[in-house]
This record gives sequence, C-alpha cells and structure tokens, in this order.
Amino acid sequence: MARLGALLLLVAAASAATLLLSALPGARGFYLPGSYPHKYKPGEPLSVKVNSLTSIDTEIPFSYYSLPFCVPPEGVKDSAENLGELLMGDRIENSPYRFKMYTNKSDVFLCRSAPLAPDAFALLKKRIDEMYQVNLILDNLPAIRYTKKDDYFLRWTGYPVGIRVGVDYYVFNHLQFTVLVHKYEDANVARVMGAADATDVIPAGGKDGGAGNSGWMVVGFEVVPCSIKHNPEDVKSHKMYDRYPSKIKCDPTTVSMSIKENEPIVYTYEVSFVESDIKWPSRWDAYLKMEGAKVHWFSILNSLMVIAFLAGIVFVILLRTVRRDLTKYEELDSEAQAQMNEELSGWKLVVSDVFRAPSNPMLLCVMVGDGVQILGMAVVTILFAALGFMSPASRGTLITGMLFFYLVLGILAGYVGVRVWKTIKCGDHSGWVGVSWRVACFFPGIAFLILTTLNFLLWGSQSTGAIPFSLFVVLLLLWFCISVPLTLVGGFLGAKAPHIEYPVRTNQIPREIPPQRYPSWLLVLGAGTLPFGTLFIELFFIMSSIWMGRVYYVFGFLFIVLLLLVIVCAEVSLVLTYMHLCVEDWKWWWKSFFSSGSVAIYIFLYSINYLVFDLKSLSGPVSATLYIGYSLFMVIAIMLATGTVGFISSFCFVHYLFSSVKAD
Repeated sequence: MARLGALLLLVAAASAATLLLSALPGARGFYLPGSYPHKYKPGEPLSVKVNSLTSIDTEIPFSYYSLPFCVPPEGVKDSAENLGELLMGDRIENSPYRFKMYTNKSDVFLCRSAPLAPDAFALLKKRIDEMYQVNLILDNLPAIRYTKKDDYFLRWTGYPVGIRVGVDYYVFNHLQFTVLVHKYEDANVARVMGAADATDVIPAGGKDGGAGNSGWMVVGFEVVPCSIKHNPEDVKSHKMYDRYPSKIKCDPTTVSMSIKENEPIVYTYEVSFVESDIKWPSRWDAYLKMEGAKVHWFSILNSLMVIAFLAGIVFVILLRTVRRDLTKYEELDSEAQAQMNEELSGWKLVVSDVFRAPSNPMLLCVMVGDGVQILGMAVVTILFAALGFMSPASRGTLITGMLFFYLVLGILAGYVGVRVWKTIKCGDHSGWVGVSWRVACFFPGIAFLILTTLNFLLWGSQSTGAIPFSLFVVLLLLWFCISVPLTLVGGFLGAKAPHIEYPVRTNQIPREIPPQRYPSWLLVLGAGTLPFGTLFIELFFIMSSIWMGRVYYVFGFLFIVLLLLVIVCAEVSLVLTYMHLCVEDWKWWWKSFFSSGSVAIYIFLYSINYLVFDLKSLSGPVSATLYIGYSLFMVIAIMLATGTVGFISSFCFVHYLFSSVKAD
C-alpha cells in the first residue's frame, strides 16, 4: 500500500506562493512545521531505529529482522506508528545500535549471529541479489550514503545488505556512522524559524543558559558500509558493545566478509560526531535535492509556458466564435434566422435536445460526485503539504491527511452527485438515497477490490507492505461509519437544494443525429493528448520518486503543472462539446466527461512505457502485478477527477450558451 499517497499527487494542487518558497535558492532553510528540534546534552543516549528493507528491483518491503541481523538486548519493539505509516508499508522498530551524544566510539562489537541455517543462507543471498537496502533512522533522519561517480557524488538513503562478486556473496557487517551536529542556540540569541504563519523560537536548554550551554542538535546522519572479515572465535566470549579485540579499518572499496552456510556473521560498528554549519531547519536539504534540477525546472517551465499559450489561443478563438454566432443570430429577422440555422449554426438546431437526459444518468452523477471528492481531497492535502504541515520528517502524515480529507469531503461528493441527479430529473429528487449510496461505494469499492487483490500478493510474499487484517477492519469501519454517513448527509443537502433550471425546453421526440464524417469517440479519445502534454515531464519525476525511492517535495511546481492541467481539461472538454453541438450531436454529457478524462489512458500507457524502459530491473511477476495494480488505481482516480472538471465546465458552457439564445 506504499504508493497510495504518491500516486494521487497527480490529481492535486498546492499554493502559488509555495512555488516561490520551494523554488528559490534562498528558501533552503525553510522550516517544516510538525517536526521540532531536540537538544541533546553531551553523553545523552541516541537511539537508532530501523525501517523496512526496500528494493527498487521488487518494490516489496520486508521486515529488517527477517534477515540474520543483531537483535536489541531488550527485544524488538515497534515504534509509535500512525495509520499512514502502516499503509505505506513502513515498519519502524528499535535497533541494537546505541550512540552517546558527542562521544566517538570505534571498534564496537555488536553481536555474533547464529550459524546460517540453509534457509537463512538462501534468503540472505536472495535479498542481496534483489538489491535490498537497509534503512536506518536517527532523530527522524534517514541514514544517507554517498558514492563517488566521476567528479561528483551520488546520494542514497540506506545501504545495501550486501554485494555479489562472481559466485560469492558478501555482507556489509561493519557500519561507519557519522553524525553531524550543530550547536544549540542560547536564549539571548535564539533564532525564530518560520514558515507561512507558523513560527517557533528555539528555547535555551540547561540551567546555566548563556554561553555555557552545551546542547547539540542532530543535523545529519551518514553511513559507510564495509565488509570486513571477522573471526567468530575471537568474540565468542564478548558481550554486546564490548570493544572488538583488534583495530578495525573500514575500506568501502573492498569486500572480504563472504557468507557461507553454517557459519556465523560478526557485526561491528563505529561512530564519530562532527560539528556542522548546517542549521537545524536545513537538515533535510540533502534529502530534498533532486538530481538534474536545472533540466527539471527549465523543462517544466518551458512546457508550462507553451501549454498556457496554446490554451489561451483556444480560449480566445472559442469566445470569438461563439460571440460571433450569437451576434449574427440576434441581429437577423426570423426568416434570416431560419436560413442561418440551416447554413451555419448547427448548435442552434439542437436547442430542444441539448438538455435531454443522458444514458445511464445515475452512473454519471456517481462518477462526478466521486471526482469532486478525489480532486478536493488532493487539493487540500497538497496545500497542507506545500505549507510544510505534512513534511517528510513526519512519516505517514501525507497518507493520513489524504484519508482524513477524503472521508470528510464525502459530504461534498454526496451533495454534488445528488444535485446533478436532481438537475437531470428537472427538480425531481426521488432516488437521491440510491445516488448517495452509490457515490459512497463506487470509487472506494473499486479501490478496495484492487488493493485487496494486491494485498493478498503481499501477504503471500510475507511483506511488511501488506495491510494487517486488523487495519483492514479499521478501514472498513472508517468507510461505513464515517464516509457513508457523511455522503448521505451531503446527498440530503443536495436533495433540498434547488436544481439548476434549463434555459430551454426539451422536446418529447429526440432529434435525429446526422451521420458524422468521423466517429465522435475518436475525437474524445484524442482529446486527452493535450492535457497529457501538460504533465508528462512532471510525471517522469513523480514516477521516479514513487518507484526509484527518491524524495519528491516540490509541491509548488506540482501546483503550477496541475493548475494548467485543470484549465486545459476544462477547455478541451468545452471545445469538444462545442464541436459536437455544431454537427448537431446533442449527446454531449458523457463525451464531455471522457474528453478530459481520457488523459488517464495516456497516463496508463506512459506507466507501461515506464515499466518496460525505465524499470528494467523490476523482477518477478508479483512485482510487475503490483506495479500494474497501483497504476490502474492511479488512472481511475485521475479519470474521475479530470472527467469531472470537463463535465462541469461543459455543463456551464452549454447552459450559458443556450441561455443567451432566444427560444422559438
């Protein structure tokens, strides 16, 4: 379930002000609310935590202690987790690594594992082949690893379990930790760190205050993994945290600790503390930097300007065309109007059919209601994330926030769905309960079906990404005890609200639609290319952050891209609707929805392309099935959100257009 939050980012928006804050170099010290500095005194204990093992080869997380690593003396304990962490597949647990603030230690013996049984030996080799990474956390900072390539350094979170050289497997059994610390500010020189309307003053610690304060804050956590051949017999009588008998020299360029069946592994570590100039609010900069930043920014800005220019031209042409038709029509007498109807104004001929109820009106209302709910949830969530209230330092808050807002916005979904239903029925609100129930169950039911199928695959793989059965029960209770009642409340309000009156009457006998030169659905499917053009570059970065383990946090940029996406979806649907009306095709309801919603088809095709050409290392049918399943979930949500934008814009346009026409 680790992809739920990131996939729905594609249908979200943030604030334009945040774009400037996140884009400008001067904003690198941007404070993230929800994560507060913790001051440690020299000698105060620091606890390292472990998260699930992850791999970009399989995308299936596993528990850290599923491999023969050292276990803490007090036993394995789960850290406090929120709902979002569980849905993301995170399993944060305590670890045996123990530090003391500003106390360097070297040659620390951790443990000697039990002799590798055949099953454990085979599993360890399999995890090394699948390139699994160990993820450590200190003071809420993931361990980061630097590797040099040519003249620059690459940043990685975590370190590999081991490496294969030829037919031999080597495990990284010695870790060289570097903890970057920054001097705690005194009260008389305390610094105010702010973001938007949230500010915090770092208080002074200790009794003395002033210059005598000796507190430190953790601003960086780096790890260098090494494979060192230890003799298990030398530590047979050693206890955890004793000093290793000989000096350990960590050389990351060589490996020597090969694993063999029925032989134990000896684990050691060392830690050094380095004073850093990095300020506490900037400690996440190393994680939030994106590779190829110049290409990212300039490519997106260029794409946005081109699309905005094209959309503006389309909008101006459309306004001028409609205004010209209306002006000519109003200036002519009755006979001339009749002649003009035959020669020019095809849309005027369908005046008595344009508001005829579509086929499957209830399904249309349900999809529009769900689309409003998804789009509203995503916009509000990313707005909060862009302001820093759902920072990466607060794991799981993004997913938790999305779930919360989705539940609350059920009232809006019910209202919109029933209001559209009442409008189609010309004021008759009978059946609003059925519409509300379907709105509450349509998209959640599809999501439940897809994610349950994927969850069975994760259960079969014994992955930590599988949702526990107890959490399934919690999600079902949230669905039926909160979302469904709120949707029914919204439906009740929609039934009581006045319907939107049509400006023209509808004949009892429908007008025959003349034969079309091209299939109308061909135009509808092709219309999705323009909205897709507004986001395909940004889509690459988002897909990389989801599937390649990179951090995506430029929500201001995402706002600009998706703002244009919404505008282009509205205009494309509006233009296609006008074109259909001009050829006397009055069945515009569903076509307006899918003309913008068809962008989901191109996103799904792009996902397949990304799987084939960018995720070549993705191994196994389970991993590929997970990828396809999550991509399908993503495109359904996008189709509902973008289709709703297209339908609402077309409905407003058609209502305005025919309210400006004198009815015969």
